[in-house]
Amino acid sequence: MNVLTITGYKPMELGIFNSNDKRIPYIKETIKRRLLPLIEDGIEWILISGQAGVELWAAEVVLELQLEYDIKLAVIPPFTNQEQRWKEDLQLVYQEIVEQADFYEPLVKKEYEGPHQFKIKDKWLIQKSDACLILYEPENEGTPKFFLEEVKRQNKPNFQLFYITSFDLDDTFRDMELNSSNFIE
Repeated sequence: MNVLTITGYKPMELGIFNSNDKRIPYIKETIKRRLLPLIEDGIEWILISGQAGVELWAAEVVLELQLEYDIKLAVIPPFTNQEQRWKEDLQLVYQEIVEQADFYEPLVKKEYEGPHQFKIKDKWLIQKSDACLILYEPENEGTPKFFLEEVKRQNKPNFQLFYITSFDLDDTFRDMELNSSNFIE
């Protein structure tokens, strides 16, 4: 397994509406905890489409991990200027990630034309990767369900899915809170 796609919810699907939300560090730490064993097992490339939320948070984690690990980040948006309608602070984060990525190239050299571009993106990511790390809960469908539906359609026998669930996020929260507290015994 050499290439891993990371995807998941957009911020608003998690009820996150600003970049200072106190839950983001817990999400990023959970991504890091799930990513480290995969890197140690041989992942060389991380692919994202650069969508806001889990993908950009994962990119920040990967860029941080590049200081210690030999991994590369590729940002492959479905079309050009995908960040065009985002809030300015989010556009800046996206631009910083794109500038630091080891590879960047939109799949389609046009601006947004329709939802078919997202289907093309999902197909491409699945074809080019060996596995996917996805923050997703079946009972809270959201946009990641379209990626998972495409995984089923492509029927790639050795394609692995690694999930991050609310249980993983809760574990990270408890660990981080426990470690940050100064308990007197």
